[in-house]
Amino acid sequence: MYDVVLAGGTVLDGTGAPGVVADVAVEDGRIAFVGRVPRTRARRRLDVTGAVVCPGFVDLHSHADFTVFGAPGALTQVAQGVTTLVTGNCGFSPFPVVSGHEDELRAHAGFLDADLPWDWSGAGEYAAAVERLPLGVNLALQVGHGAVRVGAMGVADRAPTPAELDRMRALVSAAVDDGVVGLSSGLIYAPASYARAEEMAAVAEPVAAAGRLYSTHIRDEGDRLDDAVEEALEVGRRTGVRVQVSHLKAVGPANWGRVGRVLETLAQARRDGVDAHGDQYPYTASSTTLTARLPGWAMDGGVAALRERLERAEDRDRLVADLTARTGTTFLPERIVLSDTPDGPYRAHLGSDLATIARAVGRTPAETAVDLLRRQRGVASIISHGMAEDDVRTILADPAVAVASDGWILDCTGAGTPHPRSFGTFARVLGHYVRDGVLDLPTAVAKMTSLPAARLGWRDRGVVRPGAVADLAVFDPDEVADPSSYDAPWQLARGVSYTLVAGTPVWENGAATGAAAGRVVGGRR
Repeated sequence: MYDVVLAGGTVLDGTGAPGVVADVAVEDGRIAFVGRVPRTRARRRLDVTGAVVCPGFVDLHSHADFTVFGAPGALTQVAQGVTTLVTGNCGFSPFPVVSGHEDELRAHAGFLDADLPWDWSGAGEYAAAVERLPLGVNLALQVGHGAVRVGAMGVADRAPTPAELDRMRALVSAAVDDGVVGLSSGLIYAPASYARAEEMAAVAEPVAAAGRLYSTHIRDEGDRLDDAVEEALEVGRRTGVRVQVSHLKAVGPANWGRVGRVLETLAQARRDGVDAHGDQYPYTASSTTLTARLPGWAMDGGVAALRERLERAEDRDRLVADLTARTGTTFLPERIVLSDTPDGPYRAHLGSDLATIARAVGRTPAETAVDLLRRQRGVASIISHGMAEDDVRTILADPAVAVASDGWILDCTGAGTPHPRSFGTFARVLGHYVRDGVLDLPTAVAKMTSLPAARLGWRDRGVVRPGAVADLAVFDPDEVADPSSYDAPWQLARGVSYTLVAGTPVWENGAATGAAAGRVVGGRR
């Protein structure tokens, strides 16, 4: 007797192969059989005739490690068929927590921190805390270089001493021993932005030795995009680490159309022996913190030092001058929307762009940005409408690019106007981009399943075959859609009828079941 049988669906096995009509039988959390299963062999039989059955989606780029304590059921994810979230991206992770640097670490991740308990030190203790939650999805943890740098040397704008570099490597090695699947960097965010390629290569060596992934939010996604990609590849050349360029894009109208050259650079690197791939969310807007738009000197010393500078008129004037000089090139106020910020005078402007806010408050956009950060204590999340739709399609069509959300919203109720990618990334690809002909359905599924699983070295996830973990999604290819939008983001995806984690339904016929089937899954040895 099988525990569950998904009967009569069209099975897309995740490899990109055409679909076949078959039953999928699950026993003890794994796929036991794919074929025709008699009714008498199923303890529970789910008739999914006319629907697609495929592996559960693996999101290579999530920040759910900061929000999972508030929404462990991960409603926005299971509604899309997502079964595994890879966290610790862009250099941000909630560990290691090093004595003497706790406040700096919390400030470093302030725009992501959703009231975490912070009662752990390393990756192992964090994982144990997460596994005590009623998880609706699996989490695979990465350690963030930014967090490691803070733990080893604080937030200073300088190169590490040899002892500090050794400390960073030791912190990364400890995280690897605790089972993290990789190391990430966020080279636009202070203090990681103060690191050079030599530092990144040294810190990545323990990850390379363990066969884990190096995921990087590269240093520049706009005017210096090519140089930033080369910097990421140099880390791969020096160490042999597998390189994952996060959320590939070209930001700013002056840079639109350059993504083809970037994709060819990555392809040439692979031909030269560097294991370099990328991932992408299928939207023309990004989301980050407003402080990421500031010059490096402003963030020297972290958010606490920024707050002090914002109280000095000469520093405010200097910041205004910098932003004014870049207005129309790399600072585009009409494309920057305030999506969330703590209580304060600017919270009334959530959902408005900086140009509109500036007119409302009677200041220039540059003055408005600086005043906003001052009055909101340096914490402001933004959505930047900076990419071209043609570039999104070009990147999505590349066979070495996986689909990933860069999201962190796990519940479907909240304040602000967050990016819709948390709610609809995978449904958007299956619906909009498949039905519009950018990808065929088997290829789209492979980009969400076997491709990201392979990047993590997993052989028993991301595929439908006997022996694989029974993380599965069932959806209607004609109905799957992403109603979430920039103006009205708080909407669940449509068209997924079942999501199973280790054979247990966590999403069933339009509702979460509440089953706590998820766990923390580790990296390969």
